[in-house]
Amino acid sequence: MKSSSIRVSTFERVPAFAYGLVRDLRVRWALEEAGIAYAEWLVGTEERKSQTYRRVQPFGQVPTYQDEGLELFESGAIVLHVAERCEALMPADAKGRARTQMWMFAALNTMELPIQNLFTLDIAHAEEEWAKARRPALVDEVKLRLTSLSDWLSGRSYLEDRFTAGDLLMTTVLRFLRHTDLLAQMPVIESYRLRCEARPAFQRAVAAQMAVYERNADRAA
Repeated sequence: MKSSSIRVSTFERVPAFAYGLVRDLRVRWALEEAGIAYAEWLVGTEERKSQTYRRVQPFGQVPTYQDEGLELFESGAIVLHVAERCEALMPADAKGRARTQMWMFAALNTMELPIQNLFTLDIAHAEEEWAKARRPALVDEVKLRLTSLSDWLSGRSYLEDRFTAGDLLMTTVLRFLRHTDLLAQMPVIESYRLRCEARPAFQRAVAAQMAVYERNADRAA
């Protein structure tokens, strides 16, 4: 890997349901695809509330990205920053770059919003009566988005003619449905997700994230 001064923040501990879902995974994956080394900034419960951390991430979330005076937050913005400097994640030609950016926005806006709503409802509110009443409509909304995505991917290996940062973000969004059988009902999308997750860079990224959680699992919160 290229040497680097990059530092990426990640939570020390998260609940088991969030393993492999926390959004620093997106940045780790992008950096792995780019062949760029990075250091981890492990953020605990108290540190994320501190003024020091809030000066970098005003909302106390992860990831953040620091590199020689540049400080960024929001996973999509960070992945875009990395992709713009890495042809493995974004083509060099103007049309290819524009379409990659289009799919990045589609993943984070069109797809992630309804999927995240369903995930939050199922994980945090599943036993509440209002959630039980709301869930069928949310599932229908997610299915509508998935069907459109499946139609686009039919006959394609990736969203465009090769893997890009759009696929990276789309795959991490789809992973929020792993507690459901919705992807199993969409074999085109499930094959796409598995194809992207089989990439060595993804495997390294998720292993690095899991290693942090495993090291700190027994520590007091």
